[in-house]
Amino acid sequence: MRLTNSPFLVSVFVFCALTIAGCSEGTDKVKKTIIAAKGIDISMFAKNAFSQEPKIVDCETAEGTKTSCYQLITDGAPAGRTPGPFCPRKTSDGADVSGAWFNKDGMGDLVDITGEFILKLGDYYGDEKWMVYDAKTNEVRYTATKEACLGAAKPDVEEEYMQNCIECELSYLDDDFSRSFLIPTTPILAKNVGRVHTVGIALDGSELSAAAPVDAILGAYTIAAFDDCGGHINAHQGYHYHSTTGCTDKLMNDDGHAPLVGYASDGYGIYALKNAAGEEAGALDECRGQTDEIRGYHYHAASPSENKFIGCFHGETVSPEGPAHGAHPMGPPPHGAHPDGQPSADKPEVK
Repeated sequence: MRLTNSPFLVSVFVFCALTIAGCSEGTDKVKKTIIAAKGIDISMFAKNAFSQEPKIVDCETAEGTKTSCYQLITDGAPAGRTPGPFCPRKTSDGADVSGAWFNKDGMGDLVDITGEFILKLGDYYGDEKWMVYDAKTNEVRYTATKEACLGAAKPDVEEEYMQNCIECELSYLDDDFSRSFLIPTTPILAKNVGRVHTVGIALDGSELSAAAPVDAILGAYTIAAFDDCGGHINAHQGYHYHSTTGCTDKLMNDDGHAPLVGYASDGYGIYALKNAAGEEAGALDECRGQTDEIRGYHYHAASPSENKFIGCFHGETVSPEGPAHGAHPMGPPPHGAHPDGQPSADKPEVK
C-alpha cells in the first residue's frame, strides 16, 4: 500500500501546521515540548506495513492528556518477508535452517539454535534435565500444530508440552486477526518516566514487544525460538520482536547516525544500538534515550540478548488494552481473550 501523495498525508500536514500554531491544549512547557519533539514519519514504514490506511483519531493518554493519535492497524505479519526458520528439526541441523535465542549472559548477539545447541542445552544452562530431542532418532521436539503452540505458550505448561522448542506459524492466526496501535502524533513529555508494556511498532508493522518471561520459558524446559530477525509468533500478538538485529533498520539521514528501527508507544523514534561506524550510542538516560538537533529526543535499542528495547517511556502513552507481557511465555492474550487460548478436547501433536 503506497502512502505517498494521499489525502492522508495532506491531513497530517494540516494537523502539524495547527499544532505548531499552538492550538493544542496544555501548559506552555508542554506546548514547547510538543513543537520541538520529532514525531512519527509515516513514510518510513515499509510498503504494506498496515492493513488499513493509517488515520489520526482523538485519544487520551494514561496520564489523562487529551491529544491526537495515529491509529495503525496491522495484520500480524512483518511486511516484506516470511518469518522463520525457528526450531531445527534434527540435531545435525546448522544455523542456515535454524533460528536464534537469547545469550544466557543477557548481553550481545543472539545465539544460533542449531542442532548442536539443542544437544548441549544441559551444559549450556547447567541442568542435566534438558532433553529437547529424541536420542534414538536425533529429531528435535518442537510444537508442530496450532494446538501444541497454544498449549506450550502457557504460564503453567503441562508435562506433555515440556522439553520442546516452541514455534508457531502465521497460519495459526484467526482469519480476522488484527493489531491496533494508538501512538500520539507528537510526543508529550511525561512528568515521570513510564513502565514499558508494549514497546512500540517496527517499521515493518510488527510489534516491538516488552521483555519475554525467560525464567518461565526455561523453567518449563522450553525454548521460545526466534528467527534471525529476533522475532517469533503467537496467536495473540502475531509476529513480534524481542530483539532487533537489523531486519527493520532504515536510514533517515546520511550523517552516520544509527538507523531507525521503529517508533515507541510514546511516539519517539527507536534507533539501532550502533552507528555507521559500528560504535554504540553513549550518554543515554535511564530510558536509553538521548537528544540531538536532527532527531530531537530518541531512543537507542539495547543489544539483542538484553531482552528489552528501551528502559522506560520518556513520553506519555495510551493505556494498553490487554495485560502486560508475561501472562504467557510467548506473549499475552488480547483484552478479553481466554488466557490460555482456545481450549481443545484433543491432545495436540508434539514432535
